[in-house]
Amino acid sequence: MGGHVSKQVQRRKALSAEKKLLTGLQQNSSNEFPGSDYRPSDRTNWMQGLNPQRIHINQIVWPGTHDSATNKIGIPCISRPFAQCQSLSIYHQLVKGTRVFDIRVQQDRRVCHGILKTYSVDVVINDIKKFLGETKSEIIILEVRTEFGHQDPPEFDKYLVDQLGEFLIHQDNRVFEKTVADLLPRRVICVWKPRKSPQPKAGGPLWSAGYLKDSWINTDLPSTKFDSNLKHLSEQPVVSKRRFFYRVENTVTPQADNPVVCVKPVTGRIHDYGRLFIAQCYSHGCADRLQIFSTDFIDDDFVDACVGLTQARIEGKA
Repeated sequence: MGGHVSKQVQRRKALSAEKKLLTGLQQNSSNEFPGSDYRPSDRTNWMQGLNPQRIHINQIVWPGTHDSATNKIGIPCISRPFAQCQSLSIYHQLVKGTRVFDIRVQQDRRVCHGILKTYSVDVVINDIKKFLGETKSEIIILEVRTEFGHQDPPEFDKYLVDQLGEFLIHQDNRVFEKTVADLLPRRVICVWKPRKSPQPKAGGPLWSAGYLKDSWINTDLPSTKFDSNLKHLSEQPVVSKRRFFYRVENTVTPQADNPVVCVKPVTGRIHDYGRLFIAQCYSHGCADRLQIFSTDFIDDDFVDACVGLTQARIEGKA
């Protein structure tokens, strides 16, 4: 018992120290970066607003969400706070400007986060198709993976192709150099990451796991995650040379041995430092590597920061 209490005291001290580090960095650094003052007039159609003929796929800083389809997971006020990472539906995230989604599924095609589950993946697909029907030039990256500890849904690759076939951008390294306009009317890059089923094949309608990478660090300490994100990003190829998508997640996650296990207060430790992270990418000389930037509980400001940097790249300012 005494050892457990001592460990918790040390963890609280570490958290306090890390909060001070990020707060100090925020106070002593500028949050400015090329495009930081840009605000899209229409977040629902922000790619259209930047001109699809000018936006190359490898120039985009894609705003994304972590555990994207958890808005209704678990039981309200009981289990939901332990697994909910987004409060908005997929459709409303799209309207807000989100363009990359992290969807976890289990064998029965229900979305899940660990042992907790929510609605069928059909809800996700229908939200995406509704948005695609209302817009003309917005490209989406949809990552679907079998959650750790679960079995792959049977024939799930066929399901995805049946549902999204007319919209799917086929797996092709040349996509990265193309413009949004070059890809239209196809508008979904769907990355399917099964655990045991065969990976999607080159040239097919679905993209294999190696095309969407990240360097996940499982911690609830914000400065540790912030610094780790910078380090791993700096080790990646620049976006102009890259033939895969690389994701940085501006998140921290609850730990089982910590008393605070609800997602929102934990992820709140790093949530508001998205713009600081982009600015620090410039300070560290790795801004030309930033591509997908994801968060929990996405908001307008996070989207604006990503779109602003995209706009600056198109204008040749970044």
